[in-house]
Amino acid sequence: MIDVKLVVDLNRCQGYAQCVFLAPGVFTLHGEEALLYDAGPTDDERDHVAQAAAACPVHAITTDIPDRHNGQ
Repeated sequence: MIDVKLVVDLNRCQGYAQCVFLAPGVFTLHGEEALLYDAGPTDDERDHVAQAAAACPVHAITTDIPDRHNGQ
């Protein structure tokens, strides 16, 4: 099992919810602007988390996703 870590800068987040659409098992929008997220998603969600981080228009999501092949 490989640890997948993420951090969301909630001051930067504008509630565009691209992350919610791409990784609904990790991100949830509560109301119109309050983003809730799992800071330690599972290895199965790693690709969705990476896509969500890349899609964030304000770059509020930072990820630490080790390479799947060598565990780093």
